[in-house]
Amino acid sequence: MAETAERPLLAVRDLAKSYGDRHVLKDITLAVPKGSVQVLLGPSGSGKSTLIRCLNGLETIDGGRIAFDGDVVVDMASGTGSKRAGRAQEKAWQPLRSRIGMVFQSYDLFPNLTVAENIRLAPTKVQHRDRPEVDAEIERLLAQVQMSDYRDSYPRQLSGGQKQRVAIVRALAMQPDLMLFDEVTASLDPEMVRGVLEILLGLAKREMTMIVVTHEMEFARRVADTVLFLDGGVIAERASGAEFFQHPRTERAQRFLASMAPLE
Repeated sequence: MAETAERPLLAVRDLAKSYGDRHVLKDITLAVPKGSVQVLLGPSGSGKSTLIRCLNGLETIDGGRIAFDGDVVVDMASGTGSKRAGRAQEKAWQPLRSRIGMVFQSYDLFPNLTVAENIRLAPTKVQHRDRPEVDAEIERLLAQVQMSDYRDSYPRQLSGGQKQRVAIVRALAMQPDLMLFDEVTASLDPEMVRGVLEILLGLAKREMTMIVVTHEMEFARRVADTVLFLDGGVIAERASGAEFFQHPRTERAQRFLASMAPLE
């Protein structure tokens, strides 16, 4: 999971996002090398989820520049997706939809489709891939997350942890270059959290490029190449995973980690 000096897969410069008069993100600059895991930490309301939604076009931005794999997606200074807002930015992001996978807190599975049908839908309808190829990949991915026996089950027949595994497989079946995870264990019962986090750890070991929002500190410590600590809509601290957890530099980060420490 070591970061390299090659061109980053995702590069963000001076990103800004507001809702009316409320500035949610200010001057966000980051680079995500291929094969790296970036973890976004910070208190509730610090802008983590908004940022991760900006990084695949689910939220428009009001300032700054985003480039993916060397190509500029949105550049407010040059007018790409400018103040005509959503329409231009949506058009700019459209070609990248299948290259950036995202998994939310909610599972968003279609209740009338089986597990296999939920996973198969986008690769065959959006990417126009052959069904036999997609089905072979579905079998392989379901086996990796220990869900092979549930391929013909409906979402209502699954536990929360099982639904989240299916949501992860559904995103991976699109063969994305970048995966975004937004608090994927937040709605799970504690006993189900470990299994989902083990899947993410396995992806990191296979050098899947990931940006992860989480409140699971031990998981963050194990998986992060880089920690970006957000507070008040800005990156208040940026460090390697080991450095951040052992020697946080800012007083705000120190207080955050202390608040997240288990009770003795």
